[in-house]
Amino acid sequence: MPFDAANAGLFTLAAVALLGSPGPGIAALISVGRAKGWVGGLRFYGGLQLGLAVAAAISAAGLFSAVQVAPLRPQLMIAATAYLLWLSWRIASAPVGRTGDDRPSGFTDTAMGGALLGLTNPKAYIAFAALLAAYPIFAARPTTDLGVKWLICIAVMVVVDLAWLALGVAVGKAPLPPHAERAMNLTMGGLILVTALLALA
Repeated sequence: MPFDAANAGLFTLAAVALLGSPGPGIAALISVGRAKGWVGGLRFYGGLQLGLAVAAAISAAGLFSAVQVAPLRPQLMIAATAYLLWLSWRIASAPVGRTGDDRPSGFTDTAMGGALLGLTNPKAYIAFAALLAAYPIFAARPTTDLGVKWLICIAVMVVVDLAWLALGVAVGKAPLPPHAERAMNLTMGGLILVTALLALA
């Protein structure tokens, strides 16, 4: 069936804008990269990509809408919000004044932690739901259309999130005074806190 190249381009640009804008995942990536460098950062990054890929698949399959009206929705929202609140506090209160991989990160910087964040991030589900409903690439073949869009979202996330992780690693190598590190921790933690509170609204 006809491939709409213009819509494919517009979809990719929209994906970069939505998935690359600051949110809980990016805040955590910067914080982990700053605290743990490439070695610890890539573990978290890999888990986050896996969690986000599953979240995108859930949205593509229409299961996100089903969860929104499911009887267990309040419990799921409470669990996801609790995790975001906990992550926000751990990032905001992370130690400052030390550098290197031996510095305690004060937050979940494992692959499992990244995957959990990808799965519980409400911003990601909202972004995926909005993206997948827009700019039909294969208008006459909805399944193919969703599959191609899912692949584009994955490709965009892999590249954009790696760039944010690189920024975190670079900041970690910079000789920042303790008060600047504390301000960065509070900013990253605050970004996740706002997302968690909006999820309750």
